Amino acid sequence: MTPGIDCIAHAAAQPSPWIARFAHLVPSGARVLDLACGYGRHARFFAERSCRVLAVDRDAAALASMAGIAGIETRAADLEGAAWPFADERFDTIVVANYLHRPLFPHLVAALVDDGTLLYETFAIGNEAFGRPSNPHFLLEPGELLRFADFGLTAVAFEQGVVAAGERGAVVQRLAAVGPGRSWPPPLDPN
Repeated sequence: MTPGIDCIAHAAAQPSPWIARFAHLVPSGARVLDLACGYGRHARFFAERSCRVLAVDRDAAALASMAGIAGIETRAADLEGAAWPFADERFDTIVVANYLHRPLFPHLVAALVDDGTLLYETFAIGNEAFGRPSNPHFLLEPGELLRFADFGLTAVAFEQGVVAAGERGAVVQRLAAVGPGRSWPPPLDPN
């Protein structure tokens, strides 16, 4: 199957500036889980940084766009309608962008190695004024990601509010957190 224009555009998308800003917390060679990865903008980004990435999504066509990319393994999984597919796996880093399914929160913490890194960015209450998603079920409550970090992680950085997103704005929350085994303090972005 030849990728369509939309597929190529998604695949070429730049990583989130938030994810890129805290990528220094992810060492070369790290095992990275890119959860609900879509066409893999973050999977590609971390593979280029010599990480071993497991890119997971329910969309097989999106996953197929990463076929043959060195450092990326793909896996189709239903993260909402089936059991947690990584019960016996651990990751150095977990990346989640523009996806929210609250029942996964405890699984994310359990799947992170003791000194691992969680990079998370998604939409929050107030985003309905800018468009989709607008269903409160898919929008974080104020401070919700920061409270999530309290389940065994330490926040390195957190922010929430309105951001420019293409031609429209969005309301987001962003979290960079590390596990309890990480030496403290972690380095901040050198740039």
